[in-house]
Amino acid sequence: MNKTQFISQLNAKDDVLSPFLVKYIATAEGKDGKSYLNVVLADNSGEIEARKWQGAELAMQKIAAGDVVIVNGKVNQFQNRIQLIIQEMSKLDDNQFKREDYVQKAGTAPEKMFAELLVIVKELEEVYLRDLLLAILNDYEIARRLKIWQAGKSIHHAYQSGLLEHILSCSKLAVTLSPHYKVNVSYVVAGCILHDICKIYELSEGPVVEYTEEGKLIGHLVKGLEIVDLFASKINNFPYSVKTHLKHILLSHHGEYEYGSPKIPHTSEAFLVHLIDLMDSKMSSFEQVKKADSSTNHWSGFVKHLDRIVYKSQLPSFTSYMVDEKTFAKEKSTKSDLNGKKTAMSNLLKDFKIDGDKE
Repeated sequence: MNKTQFISQLNAKDDVLSPFLVKYIATAEGKDGKSYLNVVLADNSGEIEARKWQGAELAMQKIAAGDVVIVNGKVNQFQNRIQLIIQEMSKLDDNQFKREDYVQKAGTAPEKMFAELLVIVKELEEVYLRDLLLAILNDYEIARRLKIWQAGKSIHHAYQSGLLEHILSCSKLAVTLSPHYKVNVSYVVAGCILHDICKIYELSEGPVVEYTEEGKLIGHLVKGLEIVDLFASKINNFPYSVKTHLKHILLSHHGEYEYGSPKIPHTSEAFLVHLIDLMDSKMSSFEQVKKADSSTNHWSGFVKHLDRIVYKSQLPSFTSYMVDEKTFAKEKSTKSDLNGKKTAMSNLLKDFKIDGDKE
């Protein structure tokens, strides 16, 4: 079944008959005590909230998160946001749709991003950190997952290859900012690459991402230390002090105890990695809100994880000075008077002739 309607193109009052990926599905209870279906639908252009007011329990028996369903419904506007009201939906078989139509991806090809990352690593001056990073990135399974995995389940860089996009962006910032703050760029780049890399074990693969058992029991922070120990042990005479400072960067990159950080940053390099990670994740969240929010005006709805609403439109920009209206009117009047005088003078002189000199 070819997909012709995409979420980014939907507007209030549109009729919909199209397949979508079910990202989330659950029953909820309305004010009248009746059950309804709360659904988040997705395709490669974005996501939309949906409701099904009738037959919620029956639908829950037939459809689960991760299914692709054909939806018949209508787009409604509610509290300045659009939502899809579902009349009917049914599950499609795997051979009835193209998976790529329902997977959001990073804006740059993963192979290109991975190649850029390797270039940054190869230019590092600290030999042990450079060798460690190359060994990790050249591991087949780590590289395979890194090119596919999301950085988060639902918030920042939560799309295919989002983790690699985040790591590359952070690494580029590390190269730019480290000289400015006179810190060791090799440690900052290493921290930017390794701080989240073990989300490839913490999160699952697939269109609907969940926390794995290893993610729930151990998490990417501790798993990151295991990766450092494993690959550092294969490098002759890897300095214990280098490994200790690198581990501190990984353990403290969340920045504050209240954000689940086992340690707070105690070195300039660790603090810079924390700030870079925070900046890149928040800026990505802003961009995702601006792309995906279904509000119909300049402002997004309230974004819980950002604790604010977001202005979605371009800021006003001027590449030339604005002309004051009074000045413009005066100049226009002056030009009009001059043109009038020129016309009058031309009329007076049109029949006037000058005879040539006579000898």
